[in-house]
Amino acid sequence: MRRHHGALPAPEPTHRHDWQTLRTLIPYLWSYKGRVLFALSCLLLAKVANVGVPMVFKHLVDALTITPAQAFIVVPAALLVAYGVLRFSTSLFTELRELIFARVTQQAVRNISLQVFNHLHALSLRFHLERQTGGLTRDIERGTRSVGSLISYTLYSILPTLIEIGLVIGILFVNYDAVFALITGATLAFYITFTVKITNWRTALRRKANELDSAANARAIDSLINFETVKYFNNEDFEARRYDAQVKLWADAQIKNQLSLSGLNVGQAAIVATAVAIMMTLAAQRVAAGSMTLGDIVLINAYMLQLYIPLNFLGVIYREIRQSLTDIERMFGLLGEHREIADAPDAGSLPPGPATVRFEKVSFGYDPARQILFEVDFEIPAGKTVAVVGHSGSGKSTLARLLYRFYDVTGGRITVNGIDLRQLQQDSLRRAIGIVPQDTVLFNDTLHYNIQYGAPDAPPGAVEAAATAAQLDDFIARLPGAMETRVGERGLKLSGGEKQRVAIARTLLKNPAILIFDEATSALDSKTEKAIQAQLDQAARGRTALVIAHRLSTVAHADEILVLDQGRIIERGSHRRLLAAQGAYAQMWRLQQQEAAEAGSA
Repeated sequence: MRRHHGALPAPEPTHRHDWQTLRTLIPYLWSYKGRVLFALSCLLLAKVANVGVPMVFKHLVDALTITPAQAFIVVPAALLVAYGVLRFSTSLFTELRELIFARVTQQAVRNISLQVFNHLHALSLRFHLERQTGGLTRDIERGTRSVGSLISYTLYSILPTLIEIGLVIGILFVNYDAVFALITGATLAFYITFTVKITNWRTALRRKANELDSAANARAIDSLINFETVKYFNNEDFEARRYDAQVKLWADAQIKNQLSLSGLNVGQAAIVATAVAIMMTLAAQRVAAGSMTLGDIVLINAYMLQLYIPLNFLGVIYREIRQSLTDIERMFGLLGEHREIADAPDAGSLPPGPATVRFEKVSFGYDPARQILFEVDFEIPAGKTVAVVGHSGSGKSTLARLLYRFYDVTGGRITVNGIDLRQLQQDSLRRAIGIVPQDTVLFNDTLHYNIQYGAPDAPPGAVEAAATAAQLDDFIARLPGAMETRVGERGLKLSGGEKQRVAIARTLLKNPAILIFDEATSALDSKTEKAIQAQLDQAARGRTALVIAHRLSTVAHADEILVLDQGRIIERGSHRRLLAAQGAYAQMWRLQQQEAAEAGSA
């Protein structure tokens, strides 16, 4: 009767009713309705055969008790054969059911997992920034695992168990005193009522345990992801204490959960044991009075023992279904998460070729109470480079996120070749854009895989050509595994300059019409910055480029430079014109030149 329980997610923005969850699940199964119906037929036949076993056993006992074996040896022999056939049929149809339905279950789990995975990628950047990855993956893991359990329990057990109980009550009512059927029915009703009420009470305890489990898991993953930071500050013990405090809360909740489960188990056993004792007492009295045969008491005893298993299992089924629904609830809830950025019904594709980008009086804020951009207006002509500079927090990187359409503008519009981004398919738009970010995060895979990620269908020759263009040749030649060398979690086995070259290589492989350099060299030393900058300049030739930078020396070549301050463009022009204007840009330039001179003398 005991089951180990998984965890449920911490936040619950959407509470789905159990029937909603079931209605969401049914279409995944009904696409294989032929297999489902055949599997159910096998299961029902198995239950009918199972109910028939005690009937044959009763006649066998009566025949051996009343009739001399020498005179009627054929009857017991036939009954023995029937008994064996029915026993075998129960196992045969059960295994057929498992075999037929296995594909339905696994395919449903696969389809649901894929749909949730695709939906998560379709959600906005805001959703992912506000969620903890550890808790999210735990939600999906528990949900997909519980789908199989829910399908198994609902379609394998509930209906056949109720049919078996109905058949037994019917046989007792027709062939024996009605009191036997009434006791069986009353026991069943009391058992189900007790199980449902106690299980519903336990659901709150389990939800709490699941929330704490997700929180502990998220805390552990967050700490491990920031492994280097933990080491920098010697905070291993601090992290261990934080994690242990969270696990202790989870352990306490699990103990309460187990206590409630033990109480439920004891109560169920007491109900069944009481019913069996009463039934056997009544049957024994009737056998002693001669109104029932020895075979009849064997039959009733067999049925009660046979019903004990489905009755007991029915409690387990209900608990598991409730628990599975609780686990699936959050995963299906993810499918209900609003797609903040969705394609318009009439959205079209961006035609290939040169692209002119225009920000037309763009206003935007991540939060309505805090606006980031105020009527920003500029154009990047096809094949030209526009740089945006300014202090941290001025809204520079927000421009890149808006161009990628991770968010929609709250005022004005952004166009590519005169087409509003909101009228373009996101896939088409993003295929036309390549980015080299400040912090390049690589997959824990090979160097070849990470470069080819820019164009997964690109042939090996094109991948090598992109690596050469990004000046990775010498670095690759020094690696023992060459292009098949694994780069480690988030590319931690590579230096900052090496990761930036990989980012350039995969962007070149993508061959986009629009390039974004978002602080692409700000985290590098001066020598590495100069080497990377030359490759960035080469990559930008002939392409529409938006360069977001802090170091002004990296954007002096731009066709136009915009100075952004607190979300507004306060200056614009070429490097020479801005220096001559003696404004904010010229002041920033002098300050950075002075810092560079002091660093050089030091």
